[in-house]
Amino acid sequence: MSPRKAVIAALTAALLTGPAVAQAATPQTTSQAAPAPARERAAAATITWSLVRASNPTEDQRTAYDAITRAMNAAVARYNNLSDLGKTITVRYEPGVPTADGNINGTIRFGSNRSYMTERTALHEIAHTIGVGTSSGWSRLGGSGTWTGGQATALVKQYDGSGAKISTGGGHFWPYGLNFENEMSNTAADRHVHLVAAMVRDGL
Repeated sequence: MSPRKAVIAALTAALLTGPAVAQAATPQTTSQAAPAPARERAAAATITWSLVRASNPTEDQRTAYDAITRAMNAAVARYNNLSDLGKTITVRYEPGVPTADGNINGTIRFGSNRSYMTERTALHEIAHTIGVGTSSGWSRLGGSGTWTGGQATALVKQYDGSGAKISTGGGHFWPYGLNFENEMSNTAADRHVHLVAAMVRDGL
């Protein structure tokens, strides 16, 4: 071997073995060396929620808090399992509210009617906090009575056929808007979340 090739070979060997020795000496370096896959990095956004509670709740408040907690936990888990949407939500029990409502500022209020303290209602109101019926994007893309965003429209056609569309009105959408309790099923709830996420990608 020529002297020049010998030098090159020695340098190459040093480059190949040097980092491996350093990594072996510090095991944490090895586990942190590979960057997280793109999907893991993108999934950082999550929906979180908290319930405002009275310091000394009445029996009515306690039972309402329990029902609201079950509904919100189920709805938030479904959103987080099926989407990478992010929102910080504050929930309040306000008996004077006729049903329930959600605001883009991240507030959801439940009234005293226990029939609305369900996952279906929570999913529906979370959608309002994300922008359904409450954002400028909603007005732009859903103001005509039909959602015009391409991704959500393509998705509903995938679900219901080439003639399907997303109708809008009164700050709500259908199908899969979960506007009434009789619309609720696991399939409809999953499709609701996927459609809301697609609406966000459309510019909701």
